[in-house]
Amino acid sequence: MTHLAEPEDAPEAFQSAWNAHDMAAFGRLFHDDAAFVNRFGHYVRGVDEIIDLHQPIHETIYRDSTLENELIDATPIGPPVAIVHFWSRLRTGPAHPAGAHDVDTLILAVLACRDGAWRIQALENVTLTNPRTGEPVLRR
Repeated sequence: MTHLAEPEDAPEAFQSAWNAHDMAAFGRLFHDDAAFVNRFGHYVRGVDEIIDLHQPIHETIYRDSTLENELIDATPIGPPVAIVHFWSRLRTGPAHPAGAHDVDTLILAVLACRDGAWRIQALENVTLTNPRTGEPVLRR
């Protein structure tokens, strides 16, 4: 699913494109001039750069990874813009240098509807960590 009928569709569509390792479908979730900040603080702008950031890792270390996303909330902030928060659990497979493990993140996405289509305008992905140790933390 890469069509977003409503902002609340973003977590499932993001998950579906990721799990299919289909970066063209992933790119269709974003407006052409979108901004993306990955969980390591790497900032890119533009759908081509977003795809270029993700394509190599989906061919290598994340080729057997999956995501499980869970909508937290979707808040309209004016027509036609909404802020969506969702939990994301990345499950890496044996292809990852650290082996199979889970990483939980919190994603904030700003969606805008242009020409009748909801797409992501900006997205930031934050890894859950213990602020005292920096160690990754998994949600319940």
